[in-house]
Amino acid sequence: MADHTLAVLDASSFALTDHTLTIGQEFPDVETCRRTLKDIAIALHFDLRIVKSDRSRFIAKCSKEGCPWRIHVAKCPGVPTFSVRTLHGEHTCEGVRNLHHQQASVGWVARSVEARIRDNPQYKPKEILQDIRDQHGVAVSYMQAWRGKERSMAALHGTFEEGFRLLPAYCEQIRKTNPGSIASVFATGQENCFQRLFVSYRACIYGFINACRPLLELDKAHLKGKYLGSLLCAAAVDADDALFPLAIAIVDVESDENWMWFMSELRKLLGVNTENMPRLTILSERQRGIVEAVETHFPSAFHGFCLRYVSENFRDTFKNTKLVNIFWNAVYALTAAEFESKISEMVEISQDVMSWFQQFPPQLWAVAYFEGVRYGHFTLGVTELLYSWALECHELPIVQMMEQIRHQLTTWIENRRDLGMRWNSILVPSAEKRISEAIADARCYQVLRANEVEFEIVSTERTNIVDIRSRVCSCRRWQIYGLPCAHAAAALISCGQNAHLFAEPCFTVASYRETYLQMINLIPDKSLWKELGEGTEGAGAKVDIIIRPPKTRRPPGRPKKKLLRVENLKRPKRVVQCGRCHLLGHSQKKCSMPI
Repeated sequence: MADHTLAVLDASSFALTDHTLTIGQEFPDVETCRRTLKDIAIALHFDLRIVKSDRSRFIAKCSKEGCPWRIHVAKCPGVPTFSVRTLHGEHTCEGVRNLHHQQASVGWVARSVEARIRDNPQYKPKEILQDIRDQHGVAVSYMQAWRGKERSMAALHGTFEEGFRLLPAYCEQIRKTNPGSIASVFATGQENCFQRLFVSYRACIYGFINACRPLLELDKAHLKGKYLGSLLCAAAVDADDALFPLAIAIVDVESDENWMWFMSELRKLLGVNTENMPRLTILSERQRGIVEAVETHFPSAFHGFCLRYVSENFRDTFKNTKLVNIFWNAVYALTAAEFESKISEMVEISQDVMSWFQQFPPQLWAVAYFEGVRYGHFTLGVTELLYSWALECHELPIVQMMEQIRHQLTTWIENRRDLGMRWNSILVPSAEKRISEAIADARCYQVLRANEVEFEIVSTERTNIVDIRSRVCSCRRWQIYGLPCAHAAAALISCGQNAHLFAEPCFTVASYRETYLQMINLIPDKSLWKELGEGTEGAGAKVDIIIRPPKTRRPPGRPKKKLLRVENLKRPKRVVQCGRCHLLGHSQKKCSMPI
């Protein structure tokens, strides 16, 4: 055996750079000694048999009969360390000749993968067993890998049960570090089982009320952790069309009652700002519970269907590609006359379309009839965000899950604030692009001025009336999308106005910067929280109440993963039709027909 410098290391950092042992070598404690010898046995492919292990000594030998390898480690007097007293370090046996090793226990697996799991909680058991085989030459079963990961996750993040117990203190920390934020947890029953958690940060509340469009998306994702549950979210849209989460909730189960509670909390959140809050447009899949909750707490809001949900239902009902394409043309029709024309085309193909419309009234999804302002948002972007969070965080305890979400929100706010400060234009890039396209298309029109504010815009297909004071066009595109259409751009250019100044304020760079003006502050490590004894009222639960996990526990077996297929997130490609020559395949801007 080669000698090397003797050292005593902390239990948390003890490691051998090689697999040698020497007499007099010291270990911080007997547990570190046991783990180190197990690692050496696996690395050198021999089985270890423990002869004696107690508070004062550890004796082990090679499990092969007749092999002289043996070690005796004893506690040093007056100090907590252990040192090697006797060592017979030579093997005469052939060692372990197969891939299965008795020392490769669940605990060893947990220690082996801890660093990897810290960086990647999505580290799969099948990846663990493959990596252990490649790195250590040891075969472990799927269940060993799965249990090892569970144990390592608990060591790194705490148990799921501890996560629920920490919730009252966590909510208290959110309110302390981010004044003006809302964080409340609710328990139910005599056992104080978890029921609901609601979190909305002051930075998000401020950004939505002061700068975002009066548009909210509602949706949920089911969690597949140890205790299941559902993740609810209300998200707005910023000036550049990016999603801006306003409020997040975790509930024990998705139900009408929990949706009613979520919308009640949302109304309280916005209630203090009712004077400044315009009439909301809310988009969802319009499940019964959501519809009732919106009608109860936001009775004046325009509540529309998510077009993905409606279109998938239409597609699955009729299974006719031509009909689906006409349906999408009807969706985007700007006027009632255009919409009815498309309906007539659909009825010619199938009479059943009219009965389908009774189930999905056009007033709740068609651009021509929906009274709210969607600003061009027809499907729920929040759906993909929620599924992403649920997939990334479902293996974390509830507090770590919320912390992961908070970290992402913080990063978004910081990055988008920096991005907004680099823009020098009046409008955000997405709006600038649409205005530029409208100005380019405006060259095709003849402008006749009726008075100071009204204009007739003449084209080969029709005449449109524009009122630049009221910011309306008879084509309805200006009102629906919040940005001047090509007719409005033609009128504004003719009287020397800057079309960019006639966009809704929510599309300006100033609004974008205001959205991300405030920060989400850091929350201290849980070791600094006061878990018990504060007894804070008014937050849904006292801090001194211990919250236990919900009754909804995951059934045995590997959970099935519901994947959102990419094709389901896309609508059929629309065919472009020129507004001048009415031919398909190009727009007015690229039309070669002489004016």
